[in-house]
Amino acid sequence: MILGSAAETESCGAACAKLLRAGDIITLSGALGAGKTTFARGLLRGLGYAGEVVSPSFALVVPYDPPEVGLPVLHVDLYRLGHSEDLTELGLDDGLAQGALIIEWPERLRDGCYPEALAVQFEMIDGQQRRLTASSPPTWKKRWPYPA
Repeated sequence: MILGSAAETESCGAACAKLLRAGDIITLSGALGAGKTTFARGLLRGLGYAGEVVSPSFALVVPYDPPEVGLPVLHVDLYRLGHSEDLTELGLDDGLAQGALIIEWPERLRDGCYPEALAVQFEMIDGQQRRLTASSPPTWKKRWPYPA
């Protein structure tokens, strides 16, 4: 899918929010500035969050909890993760038990970690346009409306 602007990227994230369930994981990959945080912002807006959504680059994990969102979400940025072994210290499995995870820079994870995730890849085409491709696992096949 081609997204022509940041607004379209955010709208795509908001549409994805309607599909999100407790226990879901969405991974967002792509170069710096490719649209990962913009998509996450749209998703959180789609869940009802009205505040500012920024990349959790320095905090690594930013929680969003009811009543500000309809479903608890941990927004995770693994860009600065030192070692994949440090992942257990972030408490992501605890957050996943009651809500969903949005993980930016999943390539920093161990291979095979979270194979059940909807894996969304962003590729910059030009200054505004982005190509979104996704790999949807069985739990997402019937929900994810966009072609892979």
